[in-house]
Amino acid sequence: MNGKLYVVATPIGNLEDMTYRAITVLKEVDLILAEDTRNTIKLLNHFNISKPLISYYKETELIKASNIVKQMEQGKNVAVVSDAGTPGISDPGEVLIKEAIKSGIQVVPIPGACAAINALIASGLDTSEFLFIGFLSTKPKEKKDKLEELKNETRTLIFYEAPHKILNTLEIMNEILGDRNISIGREMTKIHEQFVRGKISEVIDNIELKGEMVIIVEGSSKSETDVAREKRNNMTLEEHYDFYARQGYEKKDIIKLIAKDRGVNKNEIYQRFI
Repeated sequence: MNGKLYVVATPIGNLEDMTYRAITVLKEVDLILAEDTRNTIKLLNHFNISKPLISYYKETELIKASNIVKQMEQGKNVAVVSDAGTPGISDPGEVLIKEAIKSGIQVVPIPGACAAINALIASGLDTSEFLFIGFLSTKPKEKKDKLEELKNETRTLIFYEAPHKILNTLEIMNEILGDRNISIGREMTKIHEQFVRGKISEVIDNIELKGEMVIIVEGSSKSETDVAREKRNNMTLEEHYDFYARQGYEKKDIIKLIAKDRGVNKNEIYQRFI
């Protein structure tokens, strides 16, 4: 019988956030995969857990995943943990989870801390819909291109960032996204936990450059659809007509579409083109 793969969330700072279930699972599995064994051994020692540990980080996922799956196929139960938070969310785990599922191995999530969600619920920004981005590229062009892609996204945006990159990232966000409301969660659940809220231009001057950070950014007030409609409405009526004609629409449909874009009665548009 196959073993199981347990995806175990661990505290992002305060060890009291470790769940009873996570402790029980880590005590009972045959093997624990750790992003950094030096960090995980401290956690295990704190809860008197003694289990074989294997180093399992991003760069080794593809190499080690198949061998670990074989061990589960032989009946071993395996837990994967990251240094902090939930494995697979900007942390190792995704590759192994996919391989386990392909091999018919049961994947069991053990919920717990997730920095993105903690920062979001304390942000004061819209939580009804959000988009998790994680870390932006370290390459300037790719970073800017990604933010350009997100410029008209109306959902709340969630990013991770390192302290030595935060000011540069905020400056680029201000340039591309505009001076929006944001919230930055820093050192969450730790002694020096801090949330800095305000416009991007204000936060740049008030953020301490220590600890991993989560940036929550207010969504755009205009969707891509709104922006495209505004662009069409800045055309002349003839240009607007040609825009839809090039897409193969019939005359009566074009008139309806132009009227909808411009928020007027279709008869007004019809009179121009009879």
